[in-house]
Amino acid sequence: MSLFRIRETGSTFITEVLAGITTFVTMSYIIFVNPGILSNTGMDFDALVVVTCLASALGTLLMAIFANYPIALAPGMGLNAFFAFGVVLSMKINGAPVTWQMALAAVFIEGAIFAVLTLTNIREAIMNSIPKSLKIGISAGIGLFIAFIGLQSAGIIVKNDATLVGLGHLSGNTNMMLSLLGLFIMSVLTAWNVKGALLIGIIAVTGIAAALGLVEVPKEFVSEPPSIMPLVGQLDFSLIKEPQFWVVVFTFFFVDFFDTLGTLVGVCNRSGLLDENGNLPRAKGALMADAVATMAGAALGTSTVTSYVESSSGVAQGGRTGLTSIVTALLFIGAIFFTPLVKMVPGYATAPALIIVGVYMMMSLRDLNFDDWTELIPSIVGFFMMPFAYSIAIGIEFAIVLYVAIKILTGKFKDISFLMVVLSALFIAKEFLA
Repeated sequence: MSLFRIRETGSTFITEVLAGITTFVTMSYIIFVNPGILSNTGMDFDALVVVTCLASALGTLLMAIFANYPIALAPGMGLNAFFAFGVVLSMKINGAPVTWQMALAAVFIEGAIFAVLTLTNIREAIMNSIPKSLKIGISAGIGLFIAFIGLQSAGIIVKNDATLVGLGHLSGNTNMMLSLLGLFIMSVLTAWNVKGALLIGIIAVTGIAAALGLVEVPKEFVSEPPSIMPLVGQLDFSLIKEPQFWVVVFTFFFVDFFDTLGTLVGVCNRSGLLDENGNLPRAKGALMADAVATMAGAALGTSTVTSYVESSSGVAQGGRTGLTSIVTALLFIGAIFFTPLVKMVPGYATAPALIIVGVYMMMSLRDLNFDDWTELIPSIVGFFMMPFAYSIAIGIEFAIVLYVAIKILTGKFKDISFLMVVLSALFIAKEFLA
């Protein structure tokens, strides 16, 4: 296992395996959620299940090989919804609807642009130009974001017309009670430094739910995977000369770029993988894995493949190397044959894990300089904007624009890089021209 330098990171083989399993279980919902969203476009649901697993496994393997990071990739949530509802089901170019085959072509081109920018070090330069204080805010913001998602999945936080959000009703809500039980189990085990605490909690809640008859135990755990031929190689580049087509490409590009940047910075900052200057070693490999996975995913027949914040669940369990990603990738491949078993894990069983991981990532705020308002305010605004705007990319936008503005108005020009000024200008232009 010298390939992954496990000992150098202070991890162990068992820890990496448990971390990989935890990451997979936490994000395994994508195996069915992604097909559920994309099938609205007319894409074959059963084929999408297999393609989602293959694209996730490939992207995660590439991350392990190219960058040796414990980060998993899969078709991105939000990006798949934009693909289905924002493009295919609502957009028309020259009066004709955009087909899912055309949308796949846009995703492929976006991935190709990413690959070029990565090879020319532009993506890496942008990532490293972001100040350390903002990286801390981004990491903590992602933590608050995924904790918020976990609270929603558990039914603890629900929609409220008067206050936007409110507390769910505990009385008679068995799912919510089981989520709270899972949160209790995971919290106590984590406090005792038990290896695999999150995984144990997920399995315990799933087992109790099965015993209560709340989830259906499959009659057979193994199933034959359906054909992926209805989706493979179906890209349609016929609209490539149309300006509106490039608007679609740019939208995919923008959201993926900053979601990936935020996830990589956030997860790696919390796991101690950033260097002393707050930069990400082997950033080019990580970004290239993302780019190649996006192109391969489009060729297979799915929307943009991107790095997943749920990877922090594996990091919270001690995952520090690409071996964690290898284990997660192998489980995605195995899921092709064990979909009935994977489908058995309910969302309220994984929700507590997201809450714990969110707390874990928000601990990075202790590294923030609370005595420098020019560093503190942009970081905290970005921290809050991610969950409130329900977007990692928007949180990064607000943090960068505010950082540049405050530094300029306080005369601290030396703290601002040229790329930060360019990014700030682009974000402002994007909002006013949208």
